[in-house]
Amino acid sequence: MVSLPYPGLQEQTRERTRINPGSVHVAIEGLCKRYPGQQTDALHNVDLKISRGEIFGIIGRSGAGKSSLIRCLNRLESPTGGSVVVDGVDIGRLSAAELVAWRRSTGMIFQHFNLLSAKTVRENIDLPLRVAGIAPAQRQRKVDELLALVGLEDRQHAWPAQLSGGQQQRVGIARALVHDPQLLLCDEATSALDPETTRSILSLLRDINRQQGITMVLITHEMNVIHDLCHQVAVLEQGRVIERGPVWQVYGDPQQQTTQLLLNPQHGRLPEPLQQRLTPQPVSASARALLCLSYNGQGAAPQLAQLTALLGDEITLIQSALEWVQERQIGQLLLLAARSPQPFSPMSVPANLADRVEVVGYVTAD
Repeated sequence: MVSLPYPGLQEQTRERTRINPGSVHVAIEGLCKRYPGQQTDALHNVDLKISRGEIFGIIGRSGAGKSSLIRCLNRLESPTGGSVVVDGVDIGRLSAAELVAWRRSTGMIFQHFNLLSAKTVRENIDLPLRVAGIAPAQRQRKVDELLALVGLEDRQHAWPAQLSGGQQQRVGIARALVHDPQLLLCDEATSALDPETTRSILSLLRDINRQQGITMVLITHEMNVIHDLCHQVAVLEQGRVIERGPVWQVYGDPQQQTTQLLLNPQHGRLPEPLQQRLTPQPVSASARALLCLSYNGQGAAPQLAQLTALLGDEITLIQSALEWVQERQIGQLLLLAARSPQPFSPMSVPANLADRVEVVGYVTAD
């Protein structure tokens, strides 16, 4: 399935780029939301700034406030405090009529597609244009363009029930783009899809962002979505932003336990056989230091030849979790150094071989 840029796309992209590229597109200040009958805020004093043209991810566990936040961003929910300013417009001050007009510049992609089962793919995409009173010839041209963009020209007359989940979400994406939005909100857009389909949808969203310069705000509980798509990320916990920054930075050096668990549910867990034999100090000449070498994107690299020369020929790799995030190497190595009766000094590992070195403990060799 091939996604193609549609006619006039380059002109639209150049026009958007001229509008202060990289400037603040969405400013969330002091945002609070408390639902009637509740004693605590679903959102509490949320402050975020989202730049024009970036893909901003918001991640958190169930109940963290993600859905409340995105519903406040398109004013499906009205905040109880604070403001959401989009392109300099405080959307909380818009009248009902102004809000309808504003929403046409904001696309929304839903978790469960929300397609009309009695309408074909083409009719589902066409419907928002028809409701907006767009002329038939213009509607036809726009729907053709969007079908080409999401790679569904050959399925345009199919019914939603005849489509796979990924194809249904592509229809949802096309429908969200009918009014050429400058802001696209994605509410768990891939959580109902299998991993392979998720990758194809993320690739499509990435292409749309690059081609059109649309700002995207995406909420999810799936860290791989943040890893593969987003430029910036904020972590929500109990309605508060507990961590934020470039994806590589948050991914490479998470500061909060919630973030660590979202990134790696096995964080801090050692293999059981090692855990049982681990001591805080070497207890014999055959003791081997168990080292955790961390890489957080600051420039260090696990040069194996140098590590072997430093730690000894007996070096043993226990675990490896290294990957590239935004062109930076991120992750950890768990190693057993050579036998030694002396405590290991983390300072003996040069900064170019690891960003951080921790002595987890000592294991007596068999």
